[in-house]
Amino acid sequence: MLYLRKPGRMRWEYTLPAGKIFLSDGKEVIEYTPNDEHALKSKLKQSEDMRAPLAFLLGKLDFKKEFKSFQTSADAAGTWIVAQPNSDNLAYTEVRFLASPDGEIRRVRFTLQDRSKLDFTFSNQQLNVPVSPSMFVFHPPPGVQIVEAGQ
Repeated sequence: MLYLRKPGRMRWEYTLPAGKIFLSDGKEVIEYTPNDEHALKSKLKQSEDMRAPLAFLLGKLDFKKEFKSFQTSADAAGTWIVAQPNSDNLAYTEVRFLASPDGEIRRVRFTLQDRSKLDFTFSNQQLNVPVSPSMFVFHPPPGVQIVEAGQ
């Protein structure tokens, strides 16, 4: 499940591995995977590998600034928008967005520098669902410590 709330808040509850959480309160992000003894906390601005996906999902991506070229192609699922980043120093080399005929983003696929891919699929989207601010606060399970990135 993915919950978004302005300004810059996100809670991503992963299916695989079950219980994994990626949380942003608008200033910091926390990544936690079950069975880990710690959760990793970093500044939102320092999460470079996820900068474009986070910015996109939070409605803060400036396409003209971040990407140098775009191509589109249609298929049965909708329209693919393929974007090449302006910088070669990012963690990704290409971003593909799949827009459905009604304009909803259904997939975002990143090709990383090592040619691996991150693929996010979205379904059953609901707009303007009430979400409590407490959803964007991480409460570590017993025995789990929060560790600052880089320490």
